Amino acid sequence: MELRVLRYFATSAREGSMTKAAEKLHVTQPTLSKQIKELEEELGQKLFIRGNYNIHLTPEGEILYKRALDILEMADQTTAEFASMNQFNGGDLYLGCAESDGISLLAKAAGQLLKKHANLHFHLYSGNAETVCERLDKGLLDFAFVVQNIDVSKYSYLELPVKDTWGLLMRKDNPLVSKQSIALEDLLGLPLIVSRQGATNEMPQWLQKNYSHLNIVATYDLIFNASILVREGIGLALGFDKLVSTSADSILCFRPITPAIVSPMRLI
Repeated sequence: MELRVLRYFATSAREGSMTKAAEKLHVTQPTLSKQIKELEEELGQKLFIRGNYNIHLTPEGEILYKRALDILEMADQTTAEFASMNQFNGGDLYLGCAESDGISLLAKAAGQLLKKHANLHFHLYSGNAETVCERLDKGLLDFAFVVQNIDVSKYSYLELPVKDTWGLLMRKDNPLVSKQSIALEDLLGLPLIVSRQGATNEMPQWLQKNYSHLNIVATYDLIFNASILVREGIGLALGFDKLVSTSADSILCFRPITPAIVSPMRLI
């Protein structure tokens, strides 16, 4: 399986048309169709459903498309890395990041690097520890910022002077606003909006243990989207402090959980 053919396949899948893909790849349509057909024969699977004007991926094609994107990204990064070895004057840094106010440390470090190397480019990938570390293990990321208590024994890492505080994001007209903090036991009767990833292995231990007793009305990937649900009165969002504006003109506020629950930040 050649990289060139994988690139042909990925471009065809993305464009949804052999004609458009051939134009973008600067090859003839018969040549492209022949390469895709030979790839299907090599793999022993049909990759596209062909219509009169468009093409669509088969389930097998969907699997290959995801793999192809990773393979091509890794190949392009490797080529760029070796091209810059003789003389460093910039380049690309791929960073996996958790949603955390601690990413401000990354921003400061990036600013300092840019003063020395103006041709640096930073590419941020947001996700939970599991997905970020998976990309790191595949060589698709250079560094990862994680905020969970995960096993980092196989990595080189730094403990960063940042900890994220768990709590509830709520409307200011919620009766709980009168409290300075929210007891863990109080969570059991509340309509909660929780991180979809956090619903498994990222929640503090008490929350994982009592998850089946919680009233989960919605889950989220990004806290900004969760904050809109909170604003509309759907529920209270469980997450980290300092990720959503709770200024005087905001309808939202944050209350920490007591006893305090914090998550450490590490740079892998």
